[in-house]
Amino acid sequence: MEKDILQWFPGHMKRAQRLIQENLPLVDIVIELLDARIPFSSQNPMLQEIIRDKPRIIVLNKADLADKHKTDAWIKFFQEKKLQAVAIDAVRGKGINNLINISKILSESKTHKLVKHGAKPRAARIMIVGIPNVGKSSLINRLAGANHAKIENKPGITRAKQWIKIADGLDLLDMPGILLPKFDNAEITQKLSWTNAISDEIHDLELTTCKLLEFLAENFPVGLVERYKLPLPLSNKGNVLINQIGLKRGCIRKGGVTDEEKVIRLVLSDFREGKLGKITLDDI
Repeated sequence: MEKDILQWFPGHMKRAQRLIQENLPLVDIVIELLDARIPFSSQNPMLQEIIRDKPRIIVLNKADLADKHKTDAWIKFFQEKKLQAVAIDAVRGKGINNLINISKILSESKTHKLVKHGAKPRAARIMIVGIPNVGKSSLINRLAGANHAKIENKPGITRAKQWIKIADGLDLLDMPGILLPKFDNAEITQKLSWTNAISDEIHDLELTTCKLLEFLAENFPVGLVERYKLPLPLSNKGNVLINQIGLKRGCIRKGGVTDEEKVIRLVLSDFREGKLGKITLDDI
């Protein structure tokens, strides 16, 4: 299982890499979309190599699910590296206006230069890149509003490039998300699995959930206790916690056996929806 995850690099992601490389000269700015819960783990060094010196905005999406103080610290971290950075919640639209304003400012030098050399005024052209399920579709739908048919919010579902006209003077070139071709760090792989950046279909959900519960019990126990009414002290064994949650939530099969699959789905869903607390997994 672990070997399969570490080497996972679907064909559509290879095509995405090629599309980004081919179309980068067409845009003025690159928006690199990261998950605010894993600002480090959701970065893609491959993208950074491709982008090179192109003006870039770091966008921490799903900020509503992350620890605000840690998000602020990450914003400061990126700004100290001379990168524009902004936190957003694409689903609810928080931070979107700030992102639009920064995009306009960052693109002014390029668009003004074109006009100065005789070209007609045009909207700033932006490419949005990021790993799967970081919220690209939600951001694009939020920016485009009624000007564009909704894109499905599923990993890898956005397959072909699309130009999307934005009323605020921004033209977006939508590109499919890509992941690293190889994961060299087991901790990063775990975090990507917990946040669903790696599809649940390709890894061992029981092992993933056990490790998540063990991590939460050690580092964020309050959310587990409050959500599932678990007894203290909390166990440090994931399988024990699964059984305890099953009993508390009535996830029991005939014969009094815990319905582990149901508990696993419940825990992963609760974590990903922020019901176990506002948690940032990556520290600076």
